[in-house]
Amino acid sequence: MPNAPNPPSLPLILARELASNLATPMFLVDGRGMLVFYNDAAELVIGKPFAELGAVDALEFGSVLQMTELDGAPIRRRFSPAGIAFGERRPSHQQLFVTGYDGSRHAVEATAYPLLGGRDELHGVMVVFWESPPPGVSA
Repeated sequence: MPNAPNPPSLPLILARELASNLATPMFLVDGRGMLVFYNDAAELVIGKPFAELGAVDALEFGSVLQMTELDGAPIRRRFSPAGIAFGERRPSHQQLFVTGYDGSRHAVEATAYPLLGGRDELHGVMVVFWESPPPGVSA
């Protein structure tokens, strides 16, 4: 089967298990750039259950989220926390606005870090995020 998908790596399997058991919103992107999972807590911001969406290209997922800086300037996906962790293989943190699949807009803080294996092999990226009012706005 030449076009069969690669099985998930052990680090991705373990990251998914971690995300599944936490109330902190998280999503996972694999080493090929596919969104492969987000947990129930993330559904509140993303606006759609993962079971309904399924695996999707991370670029497509990022475009749906309509990420912007706090001043409203659009964020190019490669400069988002997940894009930096994936492309530059380093952790990244940012406060930004995202729009869920349901059209709701959320101020969030997001931290992404690469899941690196032996010989600097990129297994994927884990993104942890939480709703956070922008500076100057009381909760």
